[in-house]
Amino acid sequence: MSYLELESISHYYFSEKNVTHALDEMTLKIEQGRFNSLLGPSGCGKSTLLSIIAQLIQPTEGTIKFNGTPINDQKISIGYMLQQDYLFPWKTILANVLIGPTIQGTLKKTDQQRAENLLEKIGLANISDNYPDQLSGGMRQRVALARTLMTEPALLLLDEPFSALDYQTKLILEDFVLDLLKEYRKTSLLVTHDIGEAIAMSDTIFLMDRKPGRIYQRIDVPDQVRQLSPFKARKHPEYQKLFDFIWKEMTRLEAENEPSTL
Repeated sequence: MSYLELESISHYYFSEKNVTHALDEMTLKIEQGRFNSLLGPSGCGKSTLLSIIAQLIQPTEGTIKFNGTPINDQKISIGYMLQQDYLFPWKTILANVLIGPTIQGTLKKTDQQRAENLLEKIGLANISDNYPDQLSGGMRQRVALARTLMTEPALLLLDEPFSALDYQTKLILEDFVLDLLKEYRKTSLLVTHDIGEAIAMSDTIFLMDRKPGRIYQRIDVPDQVRQLSPFKARKHPEYQKLFDFIWKEMTRLEAENEPSTL
């Protein structure tokens, strides 16, 4: 039994004049404790799928099961990390990390200790009383991750969380995030259009086609690459082989989706 299972997910967006077929018959299985990526071109429905998994929108068709039971029949915590950190500028770093239990009305003394421990894990314990505008972009994303982990999510969704960062900071944060998620044994699903990022961070990559969005291919990253940090993985020969293969597949999919000039 899969930890998370999507069965024939299709989704349509309706307006007064148009119907957009965003996703078509999406079926995939995710195992517990693994890091997975949805890789595909812009407009293939990656973010729509994350929103459906997070139960922010209901799919037009299909079901999602968590541990074999429809996800709508359960109360589970799902963490959602976005491109922007969305920290509250008027709250301290510690208060931002505590925002989950604060909003839920469940804040306890032990939560503050957990938050302080998380800040220590991410290397920001000494600035817990600072405010977001005093932090760099990479530091803010670390705080956003700590805030997400504070809710003890059963599943972590990441929607291009490194895309707004400079390349060096992005590489550093990839290593840091993956180490932390492995330590906490989190099951994760990353949305990205960056082939290198998907290979370097993932156990499994789901390559998507578009118009409408669908799973085109499942790719398991070789053990030789998976066992390395994202930075070191990029230097392995198997990384380059897989990069070239995925590049060719994505180029072909793009060509097939180009409108005919005839």
